[in-house]
Amino acid sequence: DNFDYSKFGEADGVKRYCTPKVLNQTPQKIISIGFDQYGSFHMPGVPLGGMLPAMQDFHVNQMSAIKAQVNIPVISNNKIIWQLGANYWGSKFDIEKPGTNQFASSLNSHTLTSAGINTTLFKPLNEKNFLIFQASADVNGLFENANAIQNKAITLSGTVIYGWKTSEKNMIGTGLARTYRAGQLMHLPVLFWNKTFNDKWGMELLLPARGFVRYNFSTTSMLQAGFELEGNQYLMQLPSTMGRNAYIQRGEVKPRIMWDKKLTGFLWINAQAGLRYNYRFDVVNRYDAREDSQRFFSSNLGNPLFFNISLNFVSP
Repeated sequence: DNFDYSKFGEADGVKRYCTPKVLNQTPQKIISIGFDQYGSFHMPGVPLGGMLPAMQDFHVNQMSAIKAQVNIPVISNNKIIWQLGANYWGSKFDIEKPGTNQFASSLNSHTLTSAGINTTLFKPLNEKNFLIFQASADVNGLFENANAIQNKAITLSGTVIYGWKTSEKNMIGTGLARTYRAGQLMHLPVLFWNKTFNDKWGMELLLPARGFVRYNFSTTSMLQAGFELEGNQYLMQLPSTMGRNAYIQRGEVKPRIMWDKKLTGFLWINAQAGLRYNYRFDVVNRYDAREDSQRFFSSNLGNPLFFNISLNFVSP
């Protein structure tokens, strides 16, 4: 028998939902491990410690960092996408001649560590509208061992976004964020905007945290140029001569160029080069301090060049 398939339409009442990506978007990282290397820079204005007002200037020969993250889908269907993840960022300062300076010696001999867990929820409401919820809890500090970790080393961050997917090439949304990316706790409006202009050009924005323009050589090779704001607040257990615990409020802006290339299957390589610009490096005397009177000192760190390379297992 011959059938006229044009008579068969979609079932009434079937609800469609938007997807979380635009065409040609960079692939989402499920597992990532990378290495940062920074050039030399100055660390001026570090106090001697105790009751002495004198300051010292130090030279950092280099700084290196290990970064790792895991994002595992827990639920993934057309009605909801829920992911759980973990992350690690450990920075090691190589300070030239720290001597007896308590702050410089502690920073030189320990790793500035941030490790935590996070969750992300993408909830499409219909074909056009969606919600994004993101939350994270991080433990941050200069720790001699696990026993040194305490509740005041924990920072909590989160973002909520309501958005519109106007086409398969355009998603835009706005919302609010609680973040420590600039070193201090801040509550900020956010703009989310992923847009593909054509087969070659696009952009991926989550302002003010990051923003990149994308150029696709192909579906397996792409170049991005833009910036990212990184940082957190770190617990530092000071010697008794400096009085009590302190907190390093670290924020840095990284303008950079990134190249993503598929190696095989779902394994990609990412290479980056750029500038680490110091936004904030304050040492304060209380959790979530914001006043000048709560600051031990600020150091106007130099701004070195850096590069990063990472291997990434990505989603289909």
